[in-house]
Amino acid sequence: MVGLGARPDRSAAELTAAVEAALAEAGIPAAEVVALATVDRRAGEEGVRAVAAGRGWRLMSFAPEELRAHDVPNRSETVAAAVGTPGVAEAAALAAAGTGGTLILPKRVFGGVTVAVSTLPR
Repeated sequence: MVGLGARPDRSAAELTAAVEAALAEAGIPAAEVVALATVDRRAGEEGVRAVAAGRGWRLMSFAPEELRAHDVPNRSETVAAAVGTPGVAEAAALAAAGTGGTLILPKRVFGGVTVAVSTLPR
């Protein structure tokens, strides 16, 4: 699962570059990813939809309240004030993975786009 956080209206190219960099760092082939997850207000943006659709990934969106339920290692008060949850990428990756999912790549920031990667429970 790939969790994604970004400022509004990032292009598909910017988002794709960040996701590819994170997957490369994690050593995860894009073909093994099943979903792209983010906060609900980003899920409707063209760039985010294009990244998921272009790879055949399911696009999952979560309300800030749902994301707040996940304990994340890299909390941000700035993000909490702006979005209503102290983290988007890590929390979205964990929420998408479900109970027992594990964060394998904590958030990384690539040109203003934040990406985290989780695995499904085994």
